[in-house]
Amino acid sequence: MRAYERLLNYVKIHTTSDENSDTTPTTARQFDLAKLLVKEMKELGVKNARVDENCYVYGEIPAAAGYEDRPAIGFIAHLDTAPDFCGENVNPQIYENYNGEDLPLGDSGKILSVKKFPHLKELKGRTLITTDGTTLLGADDKAGVAEIMTVAEELLKGTMAHGKVCLAFTPDEEVGSGAGKLDIPGLGAQYAYTADGGCENEIVYENFNASEAVLEIRGFNIHPGEAKNTMVNAALVAMEINSMLPSLETPAHTEMYEGFFHLCEIQGTVEKARLVYIIRDHSAACFEAREKTLEHITKIMNEKYGEGTVSLKITEQYRNMIEKIEPCMHLVDHAKEAIRELGMEPDVAPIRGGTDGSQLSFRGLPCPNLGTGGYAFHGPYEHITAEGMDTAVQVMLGILKRYAE
Repeated sequence: MRAYERLLNYVKIHTTSDENSDTTPTTARQFDLAKLLVKEMKELGVKNARVDENCYVYGEIPAAAGYEDRPAIGFIAHLDTAPDFCGENVNPQIYENYNGEDLPLGDSGKILSVKKFPHLKELKGRTLITTDGTTLLGADDKAGVAEIMTVAEELLKGTMAHGKVCLAFTPDEEVGSGAGKLDIPGLGAQYAYTADGGCENEIVYENFNASEAVLEIRGFNIHPGEAKNTMVNAALVAMEINSMLPSLETPAHTEMYEGFFHLCEIQGTVEKARLVYIIRDHSAACFEAREKTLEHITKIMNEKYGEGTVSLKITEQYRNMIEKIEPCMHLVDHAKEAIRELGMEPDVAPIRGGTDGSQLSFRGLPCPNLGTGGYAFHGPYEHITAEGMDTAVQVMLGILKRYAE
């Protein structure tokens, strides 16, 4: 079975996670896909296929005879889809021999536009899979799941030399907790790759350092007629704090390695106000400087308006995986070689976000990220091609071939 055929089945299963839930998984519906995958793995002959109480799916393919001493390689993808947009009742649209032009998304009135997505011209002649405009597609990351399952099917045909291969599918990646409870010793891999990226020739091994900063502001309210030199308007203090940050260091004005402060939420009255930022930077030094900037602003505000007016809480979210990948760059080198063998140049660029691979790398499992062939994730314009998915499968098989050699 081709990977895209599996994808068409998987996207119909509602697996959206919930950022407001504190359970694991954050939504019980993720078990629906998890249990299906265990069933399919057992039918294929994957060993020790199982799902645990937290909705983490595991399986393994023993090394081919004579290759038991090769490194055990893991492939990991996530079950959930993003809560940013509707992930229920997905109705994928299939266009064989796509003409590379603008495409209506069902009857939604939305257009998949070449102007907005210039790479569509390069997909001409392929089998394009889109949404109907009312939901996301779920290729993030059910394409990765489908591709890994297809890799497993190919390996179990017994025609290729390989070391031990370990499979895992995780819940809740889209809400930032997907790697937290993965049983790394139970997985059994020495190294791994997440299949959770964009174009099929993509390799990611650099990501943002990331934290969340919450500023709580306590005002002093008094009748406006008697407020001179007494009132502290918390909402105005919040605005003043934001004005002290560099106005061009926001997501809308930055790219590549450039970091930012992103104001995600603002609430405010005279009595109290709240600012929620995410802080991002590829450079550890610049990242630390950004956190120090907010600490300094907090200090200045408390000196100006009185101690206790502003409180700051910074919570680390994830770190740049490059420091854990650099000691084992064979992971990247093998991926590049596999991509070049397929006639493409590797697309190596820093990701302006994070992946499960980042958390896993810092937990002791070095884990760069591979492309799945998909585009425009998290919304109604999400799309992917059958051929791109086939290529992603071949990249993974090519990596395993190199480790076998």
